[in-house]
Amino acid sequence: MSDSIVTTSVSPEIDGDPVPASAADLSGASFEQLVAEMLRRLGEDPDREGLLDTPSRVRKSMQYLTRGYDLRPEETIGTALFQERHHNMIIVKDIEMYSLCEHHMLPFFGKVHLAYIPDGHILGLSKVARLVEVFARRLQVQERLTEEIAQSFWDVVQPQGVGVVIEAHHLCMMMRGVQKQNSSTITSAVRGAFMEDQRTRDEFLRLCTSRQRPLG
Repeated sequence: MSDSIVTTSVSPEIDGDPVPASAADLSGASFEQLVAEMLRRLGEDPDREGLLDTPSRVRKSMQYLTRGYDLRPEETIGTALFQERHHNMIIVKDIEMYSLCEHHMLPFFGKVHLAYIPDGHILGLSKVARLVEVFARRLQVQERLTEEIAQSFWDVVQPQGVGVVIEAHHLCMMMRGVQKQNSSTITSAVRGAFMEDQRTRDEFLRLCTSRQRPLG
């Protein structure tokens, strides 16, 4: 873990820091070496006891938090599509969602609500949550995440309509910058009947944003 990354060719300084004349080739550096170098640049000692295993832990953590890059909607849904003559709205609410903002690589988290109107097939309920994971476990912005979930469901399940609402808190707003603790961001995306029929869209939004008492 003590190996450092060295660049030798530099141009004049900006704000006191040397600027590489050309981009350093870091392809040969391990993930752990890159994390150790980051710790050094933050003023830490990666060789002190508390940080010895940090580069390895960060690698494993980031691999888990971004595992969605290795997942595909079709493979995630698999054979969980079942023939069913149900033609009314199905809503799966309050799906927990955790993702990383691509601008600062800080978490944003919240709830996903997905509704759809079947067209001959229904999807196993657990697969709705797994579909959310495919796209949430990537570097994201909430707007794109909402669209990707809706579009993938529309493409794979082929319902009459689908709608997605995400309500989330962003640590990039809460921990840094404006540091506003109580703000939340709501985004929505609709396809098919949810876009074409105002009453269907209104029912979807009303049911998704209503607050119900927990069962029991």
